[in-house]
Amino acid sequence: MTVNASAVPAPQGPSGGSGRIRRQGARSGRRPDSHNGMAAMLLTPTGIILLALVIVPILFLIFTSFTDFNQRSLFTGEFNVAGVKQYATVLGDSTFWMALLRTFLFTAALVVGSMLIGMAVAQMMTKLGTVMRYLVTFVLIFAWAMPNVASSVVWNWLFQPGYGVINWLLTRLRIFGDLSNLAWSNTTTLAFVCIWMLVVWQAVPYIAITLYAATMQLDPSSLEAAQLDGAGPIRTYWQIVVPLISPSIMVIGMLSIIWDFNVFNQIWLVSQGGPSGSTSTIGVFTYKKAFINFDIAQGAAISVITVIILLALTSVYVRNLLKSGEDL
Repeated sequence: MTVNASAVPAPQGPSGGSGRIRRQGARSGRRPDSHNGMAAMLLTPTGIILLALVIVPILFLIFTSFTDFNQRSLFTGEFNVAGVKQYATVLGDSTFWMALLRTFLFTAALVVGSMLIGMAVAQMMTKLGTVMRYLVTFVLIFAWAMPNVASSVVWNWLFQPGYGVINWLLTRLRIFGDLSNLAWSNTTTLAFVCIWMLVVWQAVPYIAITLYAATMQLDPSSLEAAQLDGAGPIRTYWQIVVPLISPSIMVIGMLSIIWDFNVFNQIWLVSQGGPSGSTSTIGVFTYKKAFINFDIAQGAAISVITVIILLALTSVYVRNLLKSGEDL
């Protein structure tokens, strides 16, 4: 017996299947447009801020680096297009390369120091009781929330010759002799040590809290299995915990490289790049070129080169992140 499909009535009414399918299809057809409109509306303020505070200044910076913009240009608005002259001058300046090398070495010391201390503090927090852990967290957040300018000023007071607390404590230890009048910023090594401690002290709270949060999300069974196999605390941490939280470590490490590469306030407020420019990193070197010597175009060229270096470093991280995602 043959049944004519067209003769079979389709279900109608509020509970009818075809009506429900049509309504669902209509609703699903409208959802992407409404979602896209909502997303665009939510992103518009951020896009305007990025355009005004990031994209436009960077474009103006790039344009300025191809001119002879200087102090005269600030008052008259007159400047000439110089092509790649500023880049040639910068790349041929030995002081630029010394500042760049100094920046790479100091950034490496800052990143390694802050990461290791931050990882140690994060692991210590997992062993503390509730009250002590909350107290440590409060202290870390308080230290991290302090503006780096205020922290740098206080740091100068601590290391001030004559009445600084650090010099007084070191003198009281009677190990290095009388250090009451020691001026840390007048010696290259001591100035770098002072700035290193300041920057690391400011960076450790963020690293410690973030890694502590990542560590607390781990499955305890993997740690228990390692302990049953006879692994000690140090071996368990480096062979089990660190590989499991490596995505968080990579993100924090990349951010630390970018932040530490651009350190300026702490260096300028502690030593102003001295003595004799021996603590001038690329940020301080650029500031002196643009706003002390008023060679603004050359300062812009140095800034563009710095941006390119940071983009290259960031691309390495993004490449590794995409590669790890493909492996998963």
